[in-house]
Amino acid sequence: MSPFTTLPDLALRTLGGSVVAASDESFAEKESLIRPGRPGFQAETFGSKGQVYDGWETRRRRSPGHDWALVRLGIPGVIRGVVIDTAWFKGNYPPHACVEAASVEGHPSPVELEAASWVEIVPRAELKGDAEHQFAVTDSRRFTHVRLNIFPDGGVARLRVHGEARPDLSVYDGLSLDLAALANGALVTACSNEFYSAPNNVLAPGLARHQAEGWETARRRDGGNDWLVIRLAGRGVLRLAEIDTTNLLFNAPGAVSLTGLDGEREVELLPRTRLQPDTPHRFRLGHRDPVTHVRVDIYPDGGLARVRLQGHLTP
Repeated sequence: MSPFTTLPDLALRTLGGSVVAASDESFAEKESLIRPGRPGFQAETFGSKGQVYDGWETRRRRSPGHDWALVRLGIPGVIRGVVIDTAWFKGNYPPHACVEAASVEGHPSPVELEAASWVEIVPRAELKGDAEHQFAVTDSRRFTHVRLNIFPDGGVARLRVHGEARPDLSVYDGLSLDLAALANGALVTACSNEFYSAPNNVLAPGLARHQAEGWETARRRDGGNDWLVIRLAGRGVLRLAEIDTTNLLFNAPGAVSLTGLDGEREVELLPRTRLQPDTPHRFRLGHRDPVTHVRVDIYPDGGLARVRLQGHLTP
């Protein structure tokens, strides 16, 4: 796998992404492109439009041109790589594709996006059927939308747009916000173990529906403890920590502690504190020094569904 695939998928539906328009979706709906998880498939499952696919599929073109799908990123950011997945499309995949990106502030309509200034971030490339195609992106500009172009038609199961979140936080001026939210630009930068699930899951929006939507480590046998480091959305003062063990019935940590980091300086935000399984915990934090990162230590191992760190950005 390419290194960029460890970064968040900025287009993911669960992060607020949307397929706002497509040239055609005669066989399978455009919204499937940004669903979480691997595409599913059941052979010889037919509906009124033919074989049912967990993906986006257009009709066979009988006129010049090509098909396209327009995606609003759930989180604007710098795109580091794109994955075009043609899973299960074996005789009906597009032979070529390219990806363009644009930066349009506000809440533009599809018609307004058509008139935007688009730049090519993935040049036209050959695709194969039933395969993941990974393309690194070198453009370091911030984008809000992408457009997948397929030539001339066919089916694509998933479009993944991995990158670094660059949201506009000016709307929070003077207000508190979750400085550990992926949607606000936070990111897990280090982790002791991610055997069962990815650590960035704890920064995702909403509630975890099951254990796999949180972070869970292997069982420790060495007497140590597991941990992760969160780079906050910005340097800020933290006032409230929410440590959620929902769905973790028999594998929740026994305790947690929080340490703020600001350069070489360390600040104890929350001393080692007992946790309960399958429980959202909320702790007021008394320290007033700003920090840029927070280390979350769990004792000795286990999983967390979500971590929220409410506070104020420094000027």
